[in-house]
Amino acid sequence: MNQQTMKSTIDKATGFEKRFENINTVVFQNSTEASKAVAQEIAAVIKSKQEKNESCILGLATGSSPKGLYAELVRLHKEEGLSFKNVITFNLDEYYPMQPDSINSYVRFMKELLLDQVDILPQNYHIPDGTLSKEEIANYCADYEAKIEALGGIDLQILGIGGNGHIGFNESGSLQNSKTRLVALDHITRVAASGDFSGLSNTPRTAITLGVKKIMEAKQVILMAWGEGKSNIIQKSVEGEVTNLIPASFLQEHNNAVFILDKEASSKLTRINRPWLVEKIEWTDNLIRKAVLGLALDLKKPILMLTDADYIENGMSDLLADSGPAYDINIKIFNKLQNTITGWPGGKPNADDTNRPERAEPARKRVLLFSPHPDDDIISMGGTFMRLQEQGHEVHVAYQTSGNIAVADDEALRFANFVIDYNEKFGIKSIEAEDIYKKAVAFLKNKKASEIDIPEVRYIKGLIRKGEARATSHFVGLPDAQIHFMELPFYETGTIEKKPLGKEDIQITMDLIEKIKPHQIYAAGDLADPHGTHKVCLDAIFEAVKNLKPKDFMKDCWVWLYRGAWQEWGIDEIEMAVPMSPDQVLTKRHGIFKHQSQKDGVVFQGTDSREFWQRAEDRNSETAQLYNQLGLAHYAAMEAFVRWEF
Repeated sequence: MNQQTMKSTIDKATGFEKRFENINTVVFQNSTEASKAVAQEIAAVIKSKQEKNESCILGLATGSSPKGLYAELVRLHKEEGLSFKNVITFNLDEYYPMQPDSINSYVRFMKELLLDQVDILPQNYHIPDGTLSKEEIANYCADYEAKIEALGGIDLQILGIGGNGHIGFNESGSLQNSKTRLVALDHITRVAASGDFSGLSNTPRTAITLGVKKIMEAKQVILMAWGEGKSNIIQKSVEGEVTNLIPASFLQEHNNAVFILDKEASSKLTRINRPWLVEKIEWTDNLIRKAVLGLALDLKKPILMLTDADYIENGMSDLLADSGPAYDINIKIFNKLQNTITGWPGGKPNADDTNRPERAEPARKRVLLFSPHPDDDIISMGGTFMRLQEQGHEVHVAYQTSGNIAVADDEALRFANFVIDYNEKFGIKSIEAEDIYKKAVAFLKNKKASEIDIPEVRYIKGLIRKGEARATSHFVGLPDAQIHFMELPFYETGTIEKKPLGKEDIQITMDLIEKIKPHQIYAAGDLADPHGTHKVCLDAIFEAVKNLKPKDFMKDCWVWLYRGAWQEWGIDEIEMAVPMSPDQVLTKRHGIFKHQSQKDGVVFQGTDSREFWQRAEDRNSETAQLYNQLGLAHYAAMEAFVRWEF
C-alpha cells in the first residue's frame, strides 16, 4: 500500500485504536477526496507495472461506490496521460440473465463509465457473461478463474459493500473458499437494486460472481464505502467477528486490505462514534452531550438518574473527573435537550429567545422550504410546515425535482385516458391530446424492463406529481404564488442515474433564494446516499447559500436541515424538536395522502415495506419516545432539525 497516496484528509487507525478495528481503515472528508486517493493508488500500480514492462491485473467493481473513482481515472487518462494499454481487468459480477446492451447491465456500466473512455485494449477487459445458458455457466466460471490464474492473479481488487456485507455478489452465507459461480441474490440485495429495475418484480434473482477465494488471493484489496447508510455494516465488518454471515469481514484475514471510507460511512466506528473509549480526549460540549445521552439510552435510564458509578463503569471517568459530579453533568445535558423542544419553529414572538432554537424577531418570517421530491415536505416535516403556516409566517415551498420516475406506468395511462374522456365529455376537440395519448399507450404497451420513458410519458408523470404537490400545499394553506416548481435539470434524465450537479441547478436555486430573501430555509439533510437525489439537491442549496453569503439579506437567514422518511437525526445532534399532538399527526397523515401516486405500492419502495405515511409516523413517534425515555415530556410525535452554519 502506497502510504503517501492513501493519506487521509481525516485520519486512520493506528496503535491503540486497533484494539477495536481488525482491518486497516482510512477515513476521508468525502467520497470525492477518497475516490481521488484510490485513483492515485491504482495509477501508481499501473505505472509501476509499465516500468517493468508487465501487465497490470485489476479487479473492478460496479454500483454507486466506484463511480467517482472511474471518473477520476478517466480524467487521469485524458488530462495527465495515464495509459491503460498494459491493463487487464476482470469485473466482479453481472446479473443473470442480462443482455450486455441492457440499461442495467454491468457491461454497459463499465463501458460508459470507464472502458470506452480510456485506451484499454478491447481484448483486455473481462466482464461475466449474462447471456449464457445455465448449462454453460459452470465451465465459463472455471475458465474465468483460469484466465486470472494464468496472468499471475489480481494485482489490485476494488470492492464495494452491500447492506448485508456482501462483496461482489457473495451474499451472507458465502464460504471463504467459494469459487466463481451462479448465485441466488439475497432479498435485501434485490430490494436495494429494485429502483434501477423499476420495481422488485423486474429485478433479477440471480447473478454470476467472482468467488471469495479469488478476492482473498488478490495481492491488494481496496474496499470503498460512502454514506451513512453503510455505517452499520462497516462497523460490523471492521470491528466484529469474522463470519460468513458478513462476507466483507473475511478481509480481516487479508494481509494487504484497506477500507476507504467517507466521514458518514465511518460514523459508527468506535474511534469516531465513541472516541473516549479509545484514547484520552478533550471533552467538547458536543462530545459530552453525545456521551451522556448515549450512556442514558444504553442503560435505559433518564438523564437525571445517571450516577457516578455509571460514568466510571462505562469509560467516562475522565469526564467525571473534569466536570463531575454526575448530577452537575446530568442537569446541564438535561437542560440543553429540554431547550431543543419548541412549538414555535419560526420563533415565539414577544418571548425571551435566549434558550430557544429560533429567534423571536422578526415575528413574521419569510420561510423557504425546499423539497427534493414533490412529497418530502409533507412526509418529513409536515407538522412543522403546517405550524409555520398557522403561526402567520410567509411560507414558500420549492419542489426541486419533478419526481416523475417514481410514478407507475398504469398511473400515467390512467391520467392520459382522463384527458381524452374529459375532452370527449365536454366536446373539446384536440388532435394533439389524442396523438399524445396514442403515442403514450403504444410506448407503454411495448415498454421493455427499465427502458427509458419517452418525453411525453415523463411529462405526464411529472404533471401527476405536480398536481399532488399543489394539492398538499393548498391543504396546508399556501396560495399558488408561494408554490414553486424548480425542475432542476440534473434530475431530468428519465432514468435512476442522474446528471452531476451543474451550474444551472445552482443558479436556479440562487435565483429563488434571492427572490424570496428568506429568514429561514428548510432543506432535506439526508446523507445516507452520497449520490442520491436528496444529496444532490442539498449540495445545490449549500452552493447557492455559500455564493449568496455576501448579500445583506443572508445575514438574517438560518438554514435548518430535516431528514427523510427512512431515518432521523441522532438524539445528540438535534437542535430543534417540534412536538405534535395526536390530532396534528392525523392531519399530517391526510396531507401525505394527497400524494396518491405514492400510495399502495410505490415504484421505489426501498427495503421498508411500510407506506410513507407509516414510516413518517413511526419515525416521529420514535423520536418522541426517546425524549420521554430520557426523562422529558412525552409527546405523540416529534419532527427534528439540525441547524447548518454556513
